[in-house]
Amino acid sequence: MTKPISPLLPIAYSKEVASAKQRGAPVVALESTIITHGMPYPGNIEMARSVEAIIREQGAVPATIAVIHGTLHIGLEAAELEQLAKATEVMKVSRADLAFAIAERRTGATTVAATMIAAARAGIRVFATGGIGGVHRGAEESFDISADLEELARTGVIVVCAGAKAILDIPKTLEVLETRGVPVVTYESEEFPAFWSRSSGIRSPLSLNSPAAIANFQTVREQLGVDGGMLVANPVPEADEIAREEMEIYIERALDSAERDEVTGKAVTPYLLSTIFDLTDGQSLKTNIALVENNARLAAEIAVALGE
Repeated sequence: MTKPISPLLPIAYSKEVASAKQRGAPVVALESTIITHGMPYPGNIEMARSVEAIIREQGAVPATIAVIHGTLHIGLEAAELEQLAKATEVMKVSRADLAFAIAERRTGATTVAATMIAAARAGIRVFATGGIGGVHRGAEESFDISADLEELARTGVIVVCAGAKAILDIPKTLEVLETRGVPVVTYESEEFPAFWSRSSGIRSPLSLNSPAAIANFQTVREQLGVDGGMLVANPVPEADEIAREEMEIYIERALDSAERDEVTGKAVTPYLLSTIFDLTDGQSLKTNIALVENNARLAAEIAVALGE
């Protein structure tokens, strides 16, 4: 591990990422909440290793991002990844509390928003995740809207996902992204995906069919001086999807359960995902892993194309 670059902002790069930056090799950022809050050990470490391996196979370097004892890590060594996968009492950090975790020397897993901030700080242009946060169902009363949307509007990183998490209000999420000027591109489909399902029933604002075209689009945005990120929605492979009609039944049941249990704030998404896991007998997690791996592959291809 390289030494932190600043005593005021402790950042440590893994040896692999530091070498890639020195060589100008393509790098793909990865979030860490999916490891600490998305699934239990040892499934989480197996998933993390698989995603990193897929990125390497495509010619890019993975950079899993996390805060460990107050140091922002851009890329984790094997032992650090294992340690994070086993850790308990890990903060889930977003824009509001990323600096808090660093200042208080805490350990925190980065959400989409926090990972985007760290990636941009490290000069990483592409980030692969599962699904973004967005406007929660019932947000007209709860005002529960993810910081991910604001981050996409301000931070110049390409975010590759399988759409917004299907537990959200997808039409309202897309409306907010449109209002904030965030380009939403669906890869090889005219329809925006719904995380576990290839179809949301909503036409995608934009569609492109190659990593090179996506990279070129981003390059032109940068040349025009257009700020903010780009959302690339990559539908889950057909063999791994759960049909939208079936998923809606599980989601409604999970939402009803969350309301009965009075779950609020950051606890909502982990609660819903856990409940849906039980309702689907684990199939939702298998689909989740498949879509993350699929997104990592596309993100790496885009990162390579950006460097050509």
